[in-house]
Order: sequence, then C-alpha cells, then structure tokens
Amino acid sequence: MSKALEGLTAEQAAWVPPSGGLSIWQLVNHMYYYNQRLLHRIQGTASSIPSADSNESTFGDSGDPSNTVSWSKLMEDTALLAQQLRNHLEVLEESELEATYMDSEDKWAQALARWMLHDAYHAGQIVLLRRQQGSWTIVF
Repeated sequence: MSKALEGLTAEQAAWVPPSGGLSIWQLVNHMYYYNQRLLHRIQGTASSIPSADSNESTFGDSGDPSNTVSWSKLMEDTALLAQQLRNHLEVLEESELEATYMDSEDKWAQALARWMLHDAYHAGQIVLLRRQQGSWTIVF
C-alpha cells in the first residue's frame, strides 16, 4: 500500500475518473476504517469509531483537492495504523491464529487472509486510478 500511495498529492487523491467511481481518497478512508476496527479486534479492545451505517458510508466523500493538511493527516494516520497492525501480527502465536474469529466459524488466520486480500484489492485499484490520471511513475 505504501508504494501505491507514495508521492500522491491531495489533488491526485481526490480525482474521480470521468466515467465515475471512487477517488483514491475514498479508498484510503474505507481501508482505514476497516483496518482500525481490525486492530481493535486483535488488541481485544472496543473500537473507538462507531459502526458504519453501511459499507458505502466507509468511503466518505471524494476528498478536497486543495486540502493538503487533511490528506497529509490521513496518510500519517494510515502509515501509523499499518505499523501498529504489523507490530501486532508479528507477535501472534499459532494458537491465536487457530482460535475462532469473533463469533464465526472462521479462524483468525482465515479472517486475516481475507483482510490482506481486501487491502491488496484496493491497493490495486489505487494503482489503476493513478495510471488513469497519469500519476503512476513507479517502475518495479
């Protein structure tokens, strides 16, 4: 995700394709919401953010292309959250990964795998949007 967001400006993040769809800003809002909830679940603490009315509401608006302060804050918060998740995932024991995830029949390992696929999917969307707008200059 960090590579997909590297060097992105507020204007680029708020850009919506002419054919419609989501902005990068909205995708980051969405991932931040769910990753924050995941972190609280891993920690076994109550989430500090209320439950969303719907999945769609987690995306928020497309962002303000002139609000560099809000975009920078979201990037800082996203990076910090990613680091916190990494720190917690690094120390999970195998027994914890085999434990039941919340009140489902799934194991934590299955839930975490889905979460990683979720973020990878949205990171791919971000790269695609950057390519469409001409802001993707990273070569692997």
